[in-house]
Amino acid sequence: MGVSENCKGLILAMGSSAFIGSSFILKKKGLKRAAARGTRAGVGGYTYLLEPLWWAGMVTMIIGEVANFVAYIYAPAVLVTPLGALSIIVSAVLSHFLLKERLPKMGVLGCVSCIVGSVVIVIHAPQEQNLDSVQEIWDLATQPAFLTYVAATVSAVLALIIHFEPRYGQTNMLVYLGICSLVGSLTVVSIKAIGIAIKLTLDGISQAAYPQTWFFLTVAIICVITQLNYLNRALDTFNATIVSPVYYVMFTTLTIIASAIMFKDWSGQDVSSIASEICGFITVLSGTIILHMTREQEESNNTQRTLSWLIREDSMKGVEDEHLIFIRDSEYLNQ
Repeated sequence: MGVSENCKGLILAMGSSAFIGSSFILKKKGLKRAAARGTRAGVGGYTYLLEPLWWAGMVTMIIGEVANFVAYIYAPAVLVTPLGALSIIVSAVLSHFLLKERLPKMGVLGCVSCIVGSVVIVIHAPQEQNLDSVQEIWDLATQPAFLTYVAATVSAVLALIIHFEPRYGQTNMLVYLGICSLVGSLTVVSIKAIGIAIKLTLDGISQAAYPQTWFFLTVAIICVITQLNYLNRALDTFNATIVSPVYYVMFTTLTIIASAIMFKDWSGQDVSSIASEICGFITVLSGTIILHMTREQEESNNTQRTLSWLIREDSMKGVEDEHLIFIRDSEYLNQ
């Protein structure tokens, strides 16, 4: 018996999460080693470019992203996208054992919530459609319901960029993240279309002659560039521990909606299966938020311990020594 399309997508999505989650640990260990030999990356150093462990992390991340791209070819977005939360679990667990970063009980609860939610989604996920050409994908993309979604998305993005971003971009992260998430939902459906075209071409049915193939590729490139641009602005302006969970929730929700409208992922499913998938999705989101809140609280506690230690040392050290201690400890925390 052959492996179903959904199983292939599931295996690729889980493998992607494992590679991406591991890549964060490899890169962080590489950055620590590089900082011990030269200027830290956080203050403008590039010593990490000479660190093999950092490059191993980059290669691992690239493998994970490629696996995630291929997963969208075999399975619907409603299955693949939420499983991205598993990379957070991999990162948290490996950090606990390899980097000696404490994983509190609430962090464990977040991991369990992500796993339970993912299992529920996998059990009730719809089957992927069998599409025979890019022309069929184009027909799905030009149906009135999806064109309405695209028109609403483009209008919202333009409004955010032209009106809201100049006024509120530096004070409200939802402006940047709204742009990223809305554009990101179009990125995923475009990439899925390109992936299916590549798969059909490799099977001997060339899709290069269809202008729709190049249209989807152009849209994907524009969307990816726009998405990365505003995500970088959000990360540069606001706290990453807040940006990450909010972006994950918004991006995942809009991606599932866009895919459900275009590819009709839930067509033919009964109400109970759809309700179960939604409950699983909410459980994954809750676990993700708990994990990020736990990390933020842990960083805050580390900072408080640093300041308390510095105050205790006040009676023993001069002003210059105190400044040196604070700088060194801050560098350690940021590695």
